[in-house]
Amino acid sequence: MTDEAGRATIALSLDEAARRAGVAPATLRRWVRDGLVPLAAGGVWTPAAAAQARIVARLRERGHSLAEIRVAGDAGRLAFGYVEELFPAPEEGVTLDQAARETGLEPALVERVLTSLGHGPHELDRIPEEELALLRRAADALDAGFPLVAMLQLVRVYGQAMAQIADAEVRLFHLYVHEPLMRDGVPGLEVAEQMEQLARGLLPIASPMMDQVHRRFLRHFVEQDVIGHMEAAFDGQIGDLGRLRVAIAFADLAGYTRLTEEVGEEEAVDAVERFVGAVELTLPEDARVIKTIGDAVMVVGADAPALVDWAVGFQQLFTERPRPRIGMHSGEALYREGDYYGREVNLAARVAARSGGGEVLVTRPLVEAAGPHLAFERIGEVRLKGFTESTELFLARAADAEQADRRD
Repeated sequence: MTDEAGRATIALSLDEAARRAGVAPATLRRWVRDGLVPLAAGGVWTPAAAAQARIVARLRERGHSLAEIRVAGDAGRLAFGYVEELFPAPEEGVTLDQAARETGLEPALVERVLTSLGHGPHELDRIPEEELALLRRAADALDAGFPLVAMLQLVRVYGQAMAQIADAEVRLFHLYVHEPLMRDGVPGLEVAEQMEQLARGLLPIASPMMDQVHRRFLRHFVEQDVIGHMEAAFDGQIGDLGRLRVAIAFADLAGYTRLTEEVGEEEAVDAVERFVGAVELTLPEDARVIKTIGDAVMVVGADAPALVDWAVGFQQLFTERPRPRIGMHSGEALYREGDYYGREVNLAARVAARSGGGEVLVTRPLVEAAGPHLAFERIGEVRLKGFTESTELFLARAADAEQADRRD
């Protein structure tokens, strides 16, 4: 069958629609009669209508009345459910044990991989063919010698990254497309149609764009890893398995809470976005932002001198208020799933907490690694929260010509 725009769509039986929605067929008939679930021309059930019914079912489970749901549907608040028609219907699939036999993986490992990739426990009863293909690729990688511990970390990184991407797509669509249509008083069905058309235009570009960006970053980090291995070997700094020798910087905006009170949340968030954007644009080639937490960023780089240079230069260039504060340390950190953990990371965070706006505080290893164009003022031995031993801290800044000559 085709819709009013001439696009092909799928007709579902009432029983299939009920199965997708998770309710009885009689309940679906009642919801259609009450105007909660609009059907296609001729009273035909489609995947979009079944998706709408499933949303109604979930809202009922959460205690919303039929009257509340009807008002929300008329206002277009449930229109996003219609976008589901763009996605292929889930296949019947195979059982967990069948997937294990077909891939040669243990059932517990199959479950662990799929859970890491975002499958809930209720989705493991039947595994679709496309997911089975992913499991086969994982099995091939393990057979080729890729370590299991690395594979498990990698699939978790994939799952977390893709969840963040999909969440951002939906939330930005909601904020900048869905909400404006509703505020303009567009009828519910028209909102659904416009949402579906826009999503249909977005989907074809999303996967190719992500694939291209992934390949570009992969090439960049392969090159950086080769360089890092060579330099570590020459310096005699090959770390233990699972650990990397890195420089770690934490930076945030001093007085951000007060800024929020003074100018409001939106302007304060704008200030954070400008700050994080400035950090990302100015970092040395081998460093990157690992994560952001509120107004704070965690930066990691293999080239310690370059990261110290960046921190001092960044404080000179970033003149907006409130001023950033930066704390740094270097050492071996435990690398897990795209993030860094351990004592050295915690120490860098504590150093940052002791710095003030416009300052760069560093530890002794970074002073010894830095070039002569930087000057360091010794603050002293400081007891940092959570550490039994004192830490020697230094205030870093650009050196004048006379100081640079002395350091040479």
